[in-house]
Amino acid sequence: MRTPRRVDGLWLEATCSGIGLAQWNRWMARATRADHRLINSLVRRHLPDLYEDLRLDLRNPYHYFKTRRHLILVHSAIDYFLGYREAQAI
Repeated sequence: MRTPRRVDGLWLEATCSGIGLAQWNRWMARATRADHRLINSLVRRHLPDLYEDLRLDLRNPYHYFKTRRHLILVHSAIDYFLGYREAQAI
């Protein structure tokens, strides 16, 4: 699965500190690495406050991940589970 390029909606569903270990394991199951720059640009477009709060314009050494349900942004060792809705092709 590739990182979705066209997204209609993006929202912060939870962070790793707000869910239990069992839930984290379920949400991280089958996670693969995601395109760092693409996720940053999606967050900038759909969640500008989060983009500014995390200062995603600066270097972030953590790897990002994706699943069928979430884009997982990792910043300061905190996993941000971003729910998304992929844009429909016309």
